[in-house]
Amino acid sequence: MLYQQRKYINFLFKSTNHHGVHSPFIFNFITKSLYKKTNKKSWQLFTKHKHKLLDNKKFIEVTDFGSGSKIFKSNLRQVAKIAKIAGISNKKGKILLKIINYFKPNAILEIGTSLGLATAVMKIAHPSTIITTLEGCPETSKVADAYFTKSNFNSITIVTGNFNKTLAKVVKDKQYDCIYFDGNHTKKATINYFETCLESAHNNSLFIFDDIYWNSEMQEAWQEIKNNNKVSVTLDLFYFGIVFFRKEQAKEDFKIRI
Repeated sequence: MLYQQRKYINFLFKSTNHHGVHSPFIFNFITKSLYKKTNKKSWQLFTKHKHKLLDNKKFIEVTDFGSGSKIFKSNLRQVAKIAKIAGISNKKGKILLKIINYFKPNAILEIGTSLGLATAVMKIAHPSTIITTLEGCPETSKVADAYFTKSNFNSITIVTGNFNKTLAKVVKDKQYDCIYFDGNHTKKATINYFETCLESAHNNSLFIFDDIYWNSEMQEAWQEIKNNNKVSVTLDLFYFGIVFFRKEQAKEDFKIRI
């Protein structure tokens, strides 16, 4: 936590607002999406879904393939506490809602379903989108799937299993308009996921990386991703790192306060 607090202070000194952006593409995204008020109706739908999970006192046995939890000391965890601690925060949820609503990707891949809170945000932001979401833990996957059904979230497919085995299968011969990375928070895994997903990106795809300031490894991974020659523009929002592949864009990296 202290690491992230220090990084946030440093981020504030180095970041800018829309006035420091000379790319029309990024300027429009910031001013017409990120700096706009959150859609009230959409947000109410999400909070209603989230409250259902926060009220679930059931315990499940979690299988963790990632870097582990900084909070939980046992794999036997209450659904409500997972939703509260590990689920997407309201701040990040509002940002993700705006991103998806602005770009309206028709095909989304999510790496790391957990209880499906971020999945729900993306589905609410663009109801007609088709989402494929990967989850390593069978019990967590069951909870997410049940709540998607209760909330009438259609066209969501959960693929359960170790990402090292499932990711290559879901990207093979497929293209995604948006890929949301929220899985294993280690440098090696993040870079592996990124490179595996490159084959499914097209010119207008965007990759969204959660927790780029999670630890020093994620910072190193983010730097390596920015330097990739297929990446044209990156946007560091602190809460998320966004990658674009637009060949018509000059290569630039932005740090934007929101």
